[in-house]
Amino acid sequence: MKFIPTLDKNFKPIIVEYNDFIKKVKSFGSNASVSVCVERNKGYNYVFSMPVYPDGVADEENYRIVERMVKAVLWIVGGYKIFVKGSPVLYEKLKRAYSKTGERAFDNEFMSTCYLKDFEVIYSDETFISKENPVSLGGHTNGNRIGFDAGGSDFKICAVVDGQAIYSEEIVWNPKTQTNPDYHYEMIEKGLNKAKSHLGKVDAIGVSSAGVIIDDCLMVSSLFLGVDKTNCLEKCQKAFVNVIEKTFPNVPYAVANDGDITALAGSMSLGLKSVMGMAMGTSEAVGYINEKGDINGWISELAFCPVDLNENAEVDEWSTDKGVGCKYFSQDAVIRLYENAGKKFDEKLTKAEKLSLVQSLLEKGDKLAEEIYENIGIFLGYTLPFYHKFYGMKHLLIMGRVVSGRAGQIIVDNAKKVLKEEFNLEIDLILPDEKSKRVGQSIASASLVKI
Repeated sequence: MKFIPTLDKNFKPIIVEYNDFIKKVKSFGSNASVSVCVERNKGYNYVFSMPVYPDGVADEENYRIVERMVKAVLWIVGGYKIFVKGSPVLYEKLKRAYSKTGERAFDNEFMSTCYLKDFEVIYSDETFISKENPVSLGGHTNGNRIGFDAGGSDFKICAVVDGQAIYSEEIVWNPKTQTNPDYHYEMIEKGLNKAKSHLGKVDAIGVSSAGVIIDDCLMVSSLFLGVDKTNCLEKCQKAFVNVIEKTFPNVPYAVANDGDITALAGSMSLGLKSVMGMAMGTSEAVGYINEKGDINGWISELAFCPVDLNENAEVDEWSTDKGVGCKYFSQDAVIRLYENAGKKFDEKLTKAEKLSLVQSLLEKGDKLAEEIYENIGIFLGYTLPFYHKFYGMKHLLIMGRVVSGRAGQIIVDNAKKVLKEEFNLEIDLILPDEKSKRVGQSIASASLVKI
């Protein structure tokens, strides 16, 4: 590594560890390999293969890399079934790890909830054939449209006529603390009807929301954190579907992940395709518009995708895994690096307040604060080539509270250095300006449906 993050010197980027492993395996001279197929809804799947040591030679080293690659694909693409070919040893290890009681029990439960299927790891001798489903996403501006962007503290609603917003409003709500989903239904209906009052006829409705969206349903979403879903899981998952179909019968609609909508808004505003949008805030949120202007149909929950293979990397409290994206590209990264430098925060401060404190230090020219964002830039520079293996993005739009002020440019400058000098990889890193902000989330949402 040409660049070492000074406040996290044991950082082991997954792309570096993967490339080193492949070199060592090839020099060993074996033809052994493992193929993995991750299947999701409607039989769509993602297939990857890689050389490994033969079973019985370096099983733990094999597993260390292969398991991280499986984990990465699972959270990039999504799926509830993992097929393994070529290594019975790796299959047995993966089956144990991703069981309901294994070290990846969180992944098992999360994906089972998303796809309403029992999570499985299966050995197969079949040849895996990739089956993908890119979906055209947005960019449609004709007609009378409603856009709805559901956030955790407010939702944005707009009425759009032939691409021009004639009405927009931010409406405060508290979805995460509500115990009854009826609250969500009433607020969604209220917002949609407000927009309708400015349009009369409604030709299409588009919704942007946090969470894993499959077939227009919120399979897992923080909007329903406070709801006991024992008896009303489906009601939560179909909240937007049910309200729209009841209130606007026969009006076409679409519900999409807010990360993909962020990428779409950037793509529409900048006039670009092959755009990844990355928001660094409370967590890491990512979406992608491919080279054809479509989405890949993947979940892109990169907050849980491996970034660092250091055995002592910080553990994510929710997923109980270590070295995943949310600890490197969010306010948690800023806090962690500040504390790594031997500094302590007032325990009464919230995470958001801790971030603000470091940002205020940065604006005053504090060297440690600069060093923190330089380190995050190095993290990003070593992580983007790994993301690029799957997405192939040409542009990255970087947003969120973490990149506000001077911080964003420091992160970008350092990431560019790593990309150029370590990987000779060109990815256009873009910070939002007024032009890229012009098309908002809710307006981009309104463009989802072709009519």
